[in-house]
Amino acid sequence: MLAKWVYQPCPGVSAIHRDAALARQAQLTKPAGSLGRLEQLAIELAGLQETERPRAMRVPIIIFAGDHGVVAQGVSAYPQEVTIAMMSNFASGGAAISVLARELGSRLEVVDAGTLAQSPVPGIVTDKPRSGSRDFSTEAALETVEVAFALECGKRAVLRAAGEAPDLLILGEMGIGNTTSSAAVAAALLGISAEAIAGSGTGVDAAGRARKVSVIDQALARHGLTRGGVSAEDVLCAVGGLEIAAICGAIIAAAQLRLPVLLDGFIVSVAALAAVRLNPSCRPFLLASHQSAERGHRLVLRALDIPPLIDLDLRLGEGSGAAVALPLLRLACALHNEMATFAQANVPRAN
Repeated sequence: MLAKWVYQPCPGVSAIHRDAALARQAQLTKPAGSLGRLEQLAIELAGLQETERPRAMRVPIIIFAGDHGVVAQGVSAYPQEVTIAMMSNFASGGAAISVLARELGSRLEVVDAGTLAQSPVPGIVTDKPRSGSRDFSTEAALETVEVAFALECGKRAVLRAAGEAPDLLILGEMGIGNTTSSAAVAAALLGISAEAIAGSGTGVDAAGRARKVSVIDQALARHGLTRGGVSAEDVLCAVGGLEIAAICGAIIAAAQLRLPVLLDGFIVSVAALAAVRLNPSCRPFLLASHQSAERGHRLVLRALDIPPLIDLDLRLGEGSGAAVALPLLRLACALHNEMATFAQANVPRAN
């Protein structure tokens, strides 16, 4: 059994502040609804943040890294050493998300939630119960106590970020093999085949994707995850990853603190799906930044019932898609907060 905090309810959306934001939108100098989704974003954030003037300026980015034993089955185009190398790249500022974080003025924290690194990587927070998950094609990827630790890892990261009084959070991931683990988690939770949801990940060819599909389907059958109605905890133990579980814990902890989370791509969205299965009350605090080019992302977003803001064929991960979408949230808030009303500008209203 996981810690009690995982199941504790998250606060509800403030109807008072949401309605006040809706009323303000009706007074701004524009035709009603003319700013489309930007209007709805501002209204949604107002209700989540309990304010009439929503904000998206202080936005820390947290990346969780982990390795996956299933890589031994040839499911990735890249060797496992890339995970550790990329952590150093994050820390030195050379990764895509490092560049984006600098441009956005966002603090970037990278957490080793379960990589194969045997010693701490400079500039990286180490917070893991083991080095890498087990090969879920032959045994359960994680034990319950390891999943519980990873959830706590996610919570600890959110509590560190909360000290900055953030407006919302961006969560990302890094881990060779994690599209395979995420596809297995999603297939189990959604009750669908691996063929429907497993994509190319780091860029495997058609034969590589077919091998990934076969590995996942056999593993789901091996662990009894094809019958439907399985719990998110059981799924994370059987085929999950430590960084996926950490993101799951971070989402729940953030929602409990009334912090909206701007989701990145496929892996983070799968973690969000697991989080919602564990604690449905966290669902309102999830915003989808983009629809990934990864095959199954559309299905996961549909299951979460969260429309993405952009579609740029991104599939890098690292929180990069969420970082790219963040300026849209900032602009939505600026328009909502700073536009003049019809009365202030002495502009006639429509008849």
